[in-house]
Amino acid sequence: MTDFWTVALIVGLAAVTVVARCFFFLSSRPWGLPHWAERGLQYAPIAALAAVVLPEILTVQGELVRGPDARIFGAIVGAAAFFWRRSVLATIAAGMAVYLPLHLGLGW
Repeated sequence: MTDFWTVALIVGLAAVTVVARCFFFLSSRPWGLPHWAERGLQYAPIAALAAVVLPEILTVQGELVRGPDARIFGAIVGAAAFFWRRSVLATIAAGMAVYLPLHLGLGW
């Protein structure tokens, strides 16, 4: 059976989450971001992509990849396909067309 403190903690965290997410709706006047924040948000998708995708491509078990790796070749071909076609579907298809044979066939 769940004890009182566990339930109280879950309810408290849920309340904090709801208040934090609804904080902007509680005000009667419109909110505006400072110019520097709006300018910084333009770079957020690129920063998030670099923070999530690049470590997945360049590391294995927390160490940098040494030697040929299927993920690196798939990423290079996927990037080239994106710059050539400007299509996300073409990027995924080209990257996976290179990655899968190298990974499954050669065991990279």
